Amino acid sequence: MTLPRKPKATLSKVPEVTLIFWIIKIAATTLGETGGDAVSMSMNLGYLVGTAIFAAVFVATVVAQVGAKHFYPVLYWSTIIASTTVGTTMADFADRSLGIGYAGGSSLLFALLMTCLFLWYRSLGSISVDTVSSPKAEMFYWATIMFSQTLGTALGDWTADTAGLGYTGGALVFSVLLATVAAAYFWTETSPTVLFWIAFILTRPLGAVVGDFFDKPHAAGGLALSRYTASAVLLVFIMSSIVIFPQRAARSSH
Repeated sequence: MTLPRKPKATLSKVPEVTLIFWIIKIAATTLGETGGDAVSMSMNLGYLVGTAIFAAVFVATVVAQVGAKHFYPVLYWSTIIASTTVGTTMADFADRSLGIGYAGGSSLLFALLMTCLFLWYRSLGSISVDTVSSPKAEMFYWATIMFSQTLGTALGDWTADTAGLGYTGGALVFSVLLATVAAAYFWTETSPTVLFWIAFILTRPLGAVVGDFFDKPHAAGGLALSRYTASAVLLVFIMSSIVIFPQRAARSSH
């Protein structure tokens, strides 16, 4: 008699989704806003040049991440930071330079994000981060993240500027929405995968409005901090968190 084989547990190259994961993610998205603005605005390079620079960095980190044999926290979070900085400049280029506005940019990016998730699901049968253990799944994962980061920037700007809520009002709105997602995770039967991607998207506009609150002038409702200083402080916080709170790779079963 042959006993059925148990599914083999393998380690993914993405981290376990824990509280520290979300803390670092919010800090990384805030850094993406201040860092992206530092290059495109403070350095006066413009949104197109800034997008080209950060896109090159993002592609390089994704190639390194996909080619890595194991989960490396610094490499993973470097790729996340690269995705959120290119998301910042890309969204600003679409919204402002192309003139399609925040609503138009958000709608376009939402459609692209949903298309990416749909193709991922049709191709591999799941969009859960627990299944990100193959190069193909990783490519879908990082494409989805890039679109979600870009969408989040546009949503944050739309909420703070077009909707007139300001940076503190926008931060409050997205914090409440994230709290609602957390409540749904703990107290409802809603799919954890769906909740993960909703939370992942919402952390980006939260980081966008917080980043703008740090570096925008007082007249615009910000603190007028140096974008370079804010970016450096956020980077030190992220690196310190990675060192102090070691992260483990998520487990997947096949």
